[in-house]
Amino acid sequence: MRKKEIINNSEEQRIVVPGETIVSGEEFLPSDGVWRDGDDIVAKRFGLVDISDKLVRVIALSGVYQPRKGNVIIGEVVDVTPNGWVIDFGGTQDAFLSLNEVPRYVSKGELRDYLDFGEIVCVKIIDISEKGIEVTVKARNLGKLKDGQLVKINSNKVPRVIGREGSMVNLIKKGTGCDIIVGQNGVVWVRSNKIENELKAKRLIEFVCENVTTEGLTERVEEFIKKMKEEERDGRKHK
Repeated sequence: MRKKEIINNSEEQRIVVPGETIVSGEEFLPSDGVWRDGDDIVAKRFGLVDISDKLVRVIALSGVYQPRKGNVIIGEVVDVTPNGWVIDFGGTQDAFLSLNEVPRYVSKGELRDYLDFGEIVCVKIIDISEKGIEVTVKARNLGKLKDGQLVKINSNKVPRVIGREGSMVNLIKKGTGCDIIVGQNGVVWVRSNKIENELKAKRLIEFVCENVTTEGLTERVEEFIKKMKEEERDGRKHK
C-alpha cells in the first residue's frame, strides 16, 4: 500500500482511496473513514484526508448530507408555528428554530416579522434527537440572509470549497469581492453589490466542485480568477 506524508500542515486536503495508508505512528488516532493496521492509519473510503490534533479522518466525496451537531447549515423557512420556525435544509427531516434560540425577544405576534415563509436563514445545529433537529441563530454570522443568491453543491464537496482553514473560500471571496457563507448541507450563499461578481463566485465554486480530485487546485483557481479578470478587462476595451 502507498503511504502519504502527513498533511496537517498542508494548505490543501489530499485525496485518498480505500486501502491507502495515510500516516504511520502510534501517536495518530483513527476517526471517521479510517482504520488502524499496526502503526498505519488506513483509508476505508475515497475522500479527503483531514488531520487535526493527531486525529485522522477521511471525509467522503459522495453520498448524502448527514446532519451533525455543530454544523452550520443554510435553509428556507417553510412553516411558522406558535413556538418557532420550521426550516427545510434539504435533509430527510426539517430543522426547528425555537423562540428561545434567537438573540432577542420575539413575541408570538412578531414571529413572521422576524422570519417569514420563504426567507433564507443560516443556522447552527445544536441538538439531534428522536424529536428532531434543533438549531440556533445565537452566534456570529447566523440569521436571515438578505439578497444574494444560493449555489447548491454536493455536501461532500463542501470541505474542498472551504479549504484548509478557509483558504479556498477566502481566495474566492478576495477574487470576486463577494460575501460568502458555505453551509455544511451543500448550500452556499453568495452576495455582492454587483450581480456580475456573484456570477463569478458561482463559476469558481462550481469549478472547485468539478475538480475536487485535482492536484494543485488552489493554483488552478488562482489562474481561473486571473483569466476572469482578463476577460473583464478585454470586455471593457471592446465597449
